Amino acid sequence: MEQYHISRGTYFYAIGLSYKKADAEIRGHFSLDDAAKTALLNQAKDNGIESLIVTSTCNRTEIYGFAEHPFQLIKLLCDNTKGTVEEFQDVAYVYKNREAIAHMFRVGSGLDSQILGDFEIISQLKTSARVSKKLLLLNPFIERLVNAVIQASKRIKTETEISSGATSVSFASVQYIIKNIEDITNKNILLFGTGKIGRNTCENLVKHTKNEHITLVNRTKDKAEKIAGKFNLIVKDYANLQEEINETDILVVATGAQNPTIDKHIIQSHKPLLILDLSIPKNVHNNVTELENVSLIHLDYLSQITDETLEKRKLHIPLAEQIIEDVKSDFNQWLETRKFAPTIKALRNKLHDFKTAELDNQRKKISDFNEEQAELISNNIIQKITNHFAHHLKDDSCSTDESLELIKKVFQLENSTNV
Repeated sequence: MEQYHISRGTYFYAIGLSYKKADAEIRGHFSLDDAAKTALLNQAKDNGIESLIVTSTCNRTEIYGFAEHPFQLIKLLCDNTKGTVEEFQDVAYVYKNREAIAHMFRVGSGLDSQILGDFEIISQLKTSARVSKKLLLLNPFIERLVNAVIQASKRIKTETEISSGATSVSFASVQYIIKNIEDITNKNILLFGTGKIGRNTCENLVKHTKNEHITLVNRTKDKAEKIAGKFNLIVKDYANLQEEINETDILVVATGAQNPTIDKHIIQSHKPLLILDLSIPKNVHNNVTELENVSLIHLDYLSQITDETLEKRKLHIPLAEQIIEDVKSDFNQWLETRKFAPTIKALRNKLHDFKTAELDNQRKKISDFNEEQAELISNNIIQKITNHFAHHLKDDSCSTDESLELIKKVFQLENSTNV
């Protein structure tokens, strides 16, 4: 893929890190909340980056964008997180042009998810694209690519069973509780944090444990009350968090804070306490394990739980990959047309210059010159000529690069910039 296919002087990169090489602690260093994402995008704009999107989930943080060199994007990430360039180099990946395109398709289609078939990332890509577009940081290439990935994701969901069966971090956490806690129905369960993972975990707890002693706590109480109303659960004030922790047997933490919200000092009871931390960065401090009565499980461990459902999902990978190739082929065809669009535009402008000069000449020669008819006829001829060249350039049997150079030479067109 030549660079002028996309944007003159720059290349399309995907840079980031994921659960594959970076543990939860390192991923936490590079985690971006909404404020950090906005700061990163504004910094990119100030530094002349023309287009990029940023995603950050519990499993990965990535930037897809245009740059002369990937370090420009890496620096943006490190400047707006706790992560360092040295840490990034140890665990990260950098993909360029076609490899970057292929990577986004696999990520958005659930094939690169920590739990195969988890499509949570696709909503992140949609949101990221909307935010970048609002800041005028979304060029036609990335917008078209994101839409193609969304299309592939939808087809894979409907045409395969790769996301069939109940398996997710929230489901795995509930399964872990059921398998490791006796008499689960009568235990006190406290859910701290009601984001998407918290909501899903709450639903799974209600559905699979038949427990009527589930309490919700959230910094914003009205959010917890909305969920509690749906499942007829108890809501307590954030100010009562320590009191509720000391009454509970199972604590599920699904907050989105950048620093730990739970540590050993908040735990005063001595009865057995199981804590599940479903947050990135980690929201439960490791020092809780210094307490003999506390057991701590993090989402990275829960994500490793494989079962029969996941094995069945793997059977659908070939069909999912075929769907990706179909959609990606359509995208690449569009990309090829982008390659010659600037030349066709320059040719059209050249022909219009010819037309203007010739019509001016004819006006001087013909006293009753029909301006309207001459304009109509000449515009139709220009359209037919440019269409003819465009069809020729789309023909697979001809060399697009050679044809473009010939057209530029014959019509003395200047080097065209990206449209």
